[in-house]
Parts: sequence; C-alpha cells; structure tokens
Amino acid sequence: MTNHASPPLVRALGRWTMVALVVNGVLGSAIFGLPDDIVRLVGRAAPLAYLLAAAAMLVFIAVFAELSSQFTEPGGPYLYAREAFGRFWGIEMGWFTWLVRLTAAAANANLFVIYLGEFWPEATTPLPRTLLLAGLLGTLTFVNYLGVTGAARLSNLFTAAKLLPLALLILVGFALARVVPAPAPLPPLAETKWMSAFIVLLFTYGGFDMALIPAGECKDTRRDLPFALFTGLAVITTIYVLLQLVAMRTVPNLPDSARPLADAARALVGPLGASLIAIGAMVSTSGYLSAQLIGVPRLTFALAQRGDFPAPFGAVHARFRTPHVSILAWGVLTFALALYGNFAWNVGLSGAARLLTYGLSCAALIKLRRTRPDAPALRLPAGKFIAALGLLLCVVMTTGMELGHVGAIAAVATIAAVNWWLARRKL
Repeated sequence: MTNHASPPLVRALGRWTMVALVVNGVLGSAIFGLPDDIVRLVGRAAPLAYLLAAAAMLVFIAVFAELSSQFTEPGGPYLYAREAFGRFWGIEMGWFTWLVRLTAAAANANLFVIYLGEFWPEATTPLPRTLLLAGLLGTLTFVNYLGVTGAARLSNLFTAAKLLPLALLILVGFALARVVPAPAPLPPLAETKWMSAFIVLLFTYGGFDMALIPAGECKDTRRDLPFALFTGLAVITTIYVLLQLVAMRTVPNLPDSARPLADAARALVGPLGASLIAIGAMVSTSGYLSAQLIGVPRLTFALAQRGDFPAPFGAVHARFRTPHVSILAWGVLTFALALYGNFAWNVGLSGAARLLTYGLSCAALIKLRRTRPDAPALRLPAGKFIAALGLLLCVVMTTGMELGHVGAIAAVATIAAVNWWLARRKL
C-alpha cells in the first residue's frame, strides 16, 4: 500500500531532461578507457562490436520503453516486477537494481580520483582520496537534497559539459587523422573473444534504466520516457563508434594504451589535448554521479512507500519535496563502496547483476501483456517476441559471469528474501 502521509513529489522533469538523464546514466568514464579493451578482445572488428552490442541493447531498450510508459509512479524496474509477479520478486528486483546502481556509482567515483591523479599524483593516496570522495559525493548529495529542479539543471549542465570535449575530439580526429602519422595496422588476433566484449559493453551501454526510476517526477511518462530511451541510445552509440574509430586511426599500439582517448588527443594536438580529455573524464564522472543521485534514491523511496523497505526511506522533505532520507543513504553507501571496493570489483558485480534485472524485466513485459492488456501505454510490434529474445540474450551472457560475482549475487538474493519476510511481518 502506498504511503500518502508525506507531501507529493514535484513533476519537474521534462522530455529533454529525461534524455539527458539517459545519456548521463550511461555515459560515465568507462568510454575513456574502453577503445583499447575492445581492440584487445576483437581486434579490427571493434567498431562492429559496438554496433552489435547496441543492437542487443535495443532489445532491452524496447522492453523498458513499453514497461515505463505504463506507470507514472517512481520505482522503475522494481515497480514493473512487483506489478507483474508480486511482492517477493519486486523486492528481489529492487535490491538487484540498487546493487547495480550503487556499485556502478562507486566505480565511477573511484575513476574521478584516478583521473585527478594525472594532475595531482597525491590524490590517490589514502587521506586525500578519502577527502576527495567525501567532497565530491557530499556536494552532489547536498544539491539533490535541496530539490529535484536544481538537481536536474545540474545534470543537464554536466551532460553538455561531458559531450563537448568528446565531440571536439571526434571532429578534430576526423579532420586531422590524415595529418598525424598513421599508427601501424592492428595485427590479427590469435583468438577473438566476442562474449567477453559483449559483457564489457553491457556495462558500458547499461544504466539507461536509472532514468526510469524517478517517473514520479516526470511530466509525461507515456510520451517522454520511450522518447528518452531511444534517443539516448542513438546518441550514445554514435559517440562510442566514432570515438573508437578516432582511437584506431590515431593511437600507436592501441591495445597497450592505458588512456586511449587521452593518447588520441595527444597525437592530434599535443599534451594540452591529453589534459583536456583527462578533465573531460572527471566532468563525465561527476555528471554520471549527478544523474545517479536523481534516479537511485527514488528506488528506495518507492520501496518504502509500498511498505517493502523501512518507512523513513519513504519520507519526503516538507520544504524541498525530495526523498531526503533516501538521498542521504545513497550518498553514504556510495562513499563506503567507493572507499573500500576497487574499480574492477564494482564494475564486474554491476554488470553481472544487471543481467538479472534485464531478464526479470523482459519476463515482466510478457506477464503484463496478459494482465494489463488495456493499459494506456506504448505497444511494441511483436513485443512478446522481443521480450523473449531479451531473456535469451541474458541467459547466454550469464555464461561469462565470474564465480565470485555469482556468490555476491546469491548473497544479495538472500538479503532480499529476508527483506521480503520482514515486510510480510510489517517492517
């Protein structure tokens, strides 16, 4: 049952703000180190890997577009699973969605410090690192605490700021690629690892579902959320493919590059270009975290509003009309994960858990087609087939999961089951 004791949230998020949230939720700092990873896995076919991964992600985007258009309340994937399969699976979905978002945010917070270390090497030492993480996350948390309108403006600003250096690199890269010395052709790989590439790209393309969680503050979910999802995927795919091509045209020995986009900028315009890309990476990371703060706290808020989480998480600030307890909890937990977990562990666990949230969402669409046939929503052509294809993709990609991540996922599933049992006993 929804809790109506708190004042309502403010519907202040318009269509293009939702597009910015999708782009910000996907485009973090991973792209700044991605071109060399994909080349090592699939060689000269790297641009094709992005396009194939985007095609696979389009399946999930389509599923979420139909699901999101049916609901006007906050919660996103948690709400879809709860409506389709009941309280138990809703709570399981809520915990896994929370896990995905927290670990991804913690990974990006760590990368902010790593990139800052390019200018200030001491930034990565324990005390400065702790203070920097606290300052970054504390500032963003405070802005979001004060209201969703200001938070949305900050997210939009970060979106523009992160796209500018990437767009400049693409334009300069294609304009000057024939002027700079051409790198040696990439040697053929002894063995391509397409499944590994897809799992890496799943993390890189993922995050769009975060923009669906604050649906309770979206002006028109039926029209704006599908538009934001499809537009965001088109923008992100274009950026990814063009950046990969620039890196392959300009970076000598790309498979061994630790910072491929910075090396591309250095090859094109010298050390200044590399510095600007490093700054762009920090801006991109900050924007990613800003978008997460708009979306993720609305998940625990939605859980609490329906009695599936401790009641304080469902509180709305009387003056600022924000889920302030959930916002503060997000800031503290992300800080803890960033401080005590390393980047690789957070990324791997986030990607593995994401498979479960996508798979359960595909199953939810199939179920809701039967139980809500007349819901006022976008209806995909061959929607059940698309959802079934998404389920199959999730099953195939789980074969690449690491054993350690399986153990962590089992532990979270157990915690969620305990949460469900306590909720039944009136948490």
